[in-house]
Amino acid sequence: MTKTAMAFAAAMLLAAGNAQAQEVDGVPRVFLDCRSQDCDQTYYRTEIDWVSWVRDQADADVYIILTSQQTGGGGREYLLDLEGRGTNTDFALGARYRTVATDTERERLDGIALTLGLALAQFATQAGFRDIIALQGTRSDEEGTGDAGGGLVSAEQVDDPWNLWTFRINANGNYEGQSSREEWRLSTGLNVDRVTPTWKQSYSGNFNRRSQTIEFDNRPAFEDDRHDWGVNWRVAYSLAEHFSLGVSGNVGRNTQNNQDIWGQFNPAAEYSFFPYEEATRRSLTAFYEIGPVYRHYFERTLFDETAELRAEQALTLSFSQRQPWGTAGVNLRGSTYLHDLGTNNVQLDGDLSFRIVRGLDLNVGASYERVRDQIYLRGGNLTDEERLLRLQQELTEYRVELDFGLTYRFGSPFNNVVNNRM
Repeated sequence: MTKTAMAFAAAMLLAAGNAQAQEVDGVPRVFLDCRSQDCDQTYYRTEIDWVSWVRDQADADVYIILTSQQTGGGGREYLLDLEGRGTNTDFALGARYRTVATDTERERLDGIALTLGLALAQFATQAGFRDIIALQGTRSDEEGTGDAGGGLVSAEQVDDPWNLWTFRINANGNYEGQSSREEWRLSTGLNVDRVTPTWKQSYSGNFNRRSQTIEFDNRPAFEDDRHDWGVNWRVAYSLAEHFSLGVSGNVGRNTQNNQDIWGQFNPAAEYSFFPYEEATRRSLTAFYEIGPVYRHYFERTLFDETAELRAEQALTLSFSQRQPWGTAGVNLRGSTYLHDLGTNNVQLDGDLSFRIVRGLDLNVGASYERVRDQIYLRGGNLTDEERLLRLQQELTEYRVELDFGLTYRFGSPFNNVVNNRM
């Protein structure tokens, strides 16, 4: 849809709404809950200055959740869900804006602001806020073919020489040095993706090298030079609205895990209890995979193996929800080797951001892993350097992490002023 058409559509909505809405004084009070990339709220407040932006959702006439998900071409789809508050609880609206991978940050922000502004115009009309909006259609080129959606098309609509395949190559280097130590890192990567409504294919490869030297006054210098690499792939087919089949695999080298070469190939299935289209707001999935795993080791393992081929299975349950009260996510994953069900791993992790009372938010993240599957660990003891620098995995029965914090906001409920100085 062109910007001209979008502005015209909004004008029609305003005209229709003005005939029915009861006029109210003031301007809409808006609370934006942004849980996505490009959450530049200062920019949105500057561009949409005809509403009152409030710092607490309890003061809002309309509550907005902004989320996003990646598209097959490397861009993003932004989803805006508007919910009326107070006397406007009957208002609900969803809007979408899509970008392409080559869009600049300014282009993305402009598109989001335009979509957000049009959605707020519709709310203002229905809620009875009059004489606060003036819309003007614009053409982004001489033919008026500018598209706020960034020119997103399907393979059937254009002659695409790439057939929807996208590629991304990256290379990064880093050097740090001082009198007694130095370290440098090099990493490269390649990602290849193709996404259609039926198929989703993702292939990636990476190479990493790291070298570090630490000098001591009373002992020889410590030197470590290592490189790792990996190739990963996943192919998924949409079998039904809630069900997908696929395969995934990996092959690579992992020095920290004592694996000179390792590889696995897993047929997989996923069931989504909610429609996939609702994934940005709520998601509950069960993902099962099973397949062979081969490892060839640098050194003999704790079980005196130099190489082994095993079969492994894993089941992952994932839940996430984004609501006006906050966000929550829980993942439970269990895996086991088929030759010995006692050789297994169970991991539970979750995060919660919860609005306790007005202005007070609780943020908690926790993870617990019961480890019984470290068959790849090398035999013998680790050196002090290997333990301190975490150059090798250590034998452990569990891993645990906990993060928590409180945030309290208070003061003026209105935050409309934007000052970019200093």
